[in-house]
Amino acid sequence: MPAACADTFETTTVPYLNELYRTAIRLVRNPATAEDCVQETYLRARRTYHRFQPGTNCRAWLFTILLNVVRHHRRDAYRASTVANFELVVAVLPAPTLVESLLSDEEILLALDQIHQSYREAVLLCDVHDFTYQEACGILQVPIGTVMSRLSRGREALRKKLASRRHANGFA
Repeated sequence: MPAACADTFETTTVPYLNELYRTAIRLVRNPATAEDCVQETYLRARRTYHRFQPGTNCRAWLFTILLNVVRHHRRDAYRASTVANFELVVAVLPAPTLVESLLSDEEILLALDQIHQSYREAVLLCDVHDFTYQEACGILQVPIGTVMSRLSRGREALRKKLASRRHANGFA
């Protein structure tokens, strides 16, 4: 990559590093794996930066790459665990998405970690990172109706999870 192009890559993509890491950690739930996923995202972005069109949404482009890297990591981890254990390991945790004033940020994030992966991705993109439905459907590579459905179901699951936490903490 020419030096001028490398400088452009750095100034265009580095501002999203922390945001990508926070999202990766929410998706894979392991700091070391999240770092690996973000690093792989930047490696892939750097290799394909010549195809990136200046003036388009770099943030959405990077999130698309990150979600593909996470999916690839999950496939590899799933295959490894299936071969090693000869059993299917499926972690599906129901969870929430409405901010309740009586709950701490930590409790909300914990509840978000418990939602089904596809719902969590939609909630993170639309509610946390403020992507539009159209941008989210491009990043997730699913139809807009699927994004809307996953977002609705994710919010409802999060709402229920937060309500049960609120009730458990003694609030009516």
